[in-house]
Amino acid sequence: MLIFTLPVSFLPGPNNLLSAVHSSKFGFNKTLPLILGMVIGWFLLGIAVGLGALFIEKNSMLLTVLTYSGVLYMIYLSYKITFSLSSEDPDFSSERLGTNTGIILQVVNGKAFIHLLILMTVFGTAFGADFIGKMIIALLNVLIKLTGWIAWALFGTALKIQFNDTKSGILINRAFGFSLFCVAIWIAIPR
Repeated sequence: MLIFTLPVSFLPGPNNLLSAVHSSKFGFNKTLPLILGMVIGWFLLGIAVGLGALFIEKNSMLLTVLTYSGVLYMIYLSYKITFSLSSEDPDFSSERLGTNTGIILQVVNGKAFIHLLILMTVFGTAFGADFIGKMIIALLNVLIKLTGWIAWALFGTALKIQFNDTKSGILINRAFGFSLFCVAIWIAIPR
């Protein structure tokens, strides 16, 4: 389970990229509410997927709808990031994301569903096949994911310190926005 979860937790994905770009704009402390939302959303999603793994596997249309809804939401976020100005813009502070965005992102994050579905179906009985076993897996998984989100947020903060002028801020936004767009397209491509 750790071999599956640990590497994925540090790869570029919607949560990691959003943590980095938000932190590069607003700083680490102002990114913590967004990360808290990710933790809450991921844990709740983990429990829901754990309990509904068989149902979701049998109803692939539901997973497809959720995946493409998530792709559209990620494309929207990538657009907002790509075309936003640097954090010195006085109107920019209204763009700060919070706990609700972190929770919502998990609900429409197709990558999260697929990750948790694999986790719950392949390793679902590691701590028992009952509800408590699924909760333990969801809790351990979210704690591992949290380390990745924090690491990416710290990376974003380091970028803000290194590149603190307006022009660099816009370039960083474009790079992260385009990266998030690429992740969304990668998720949308059928395999």
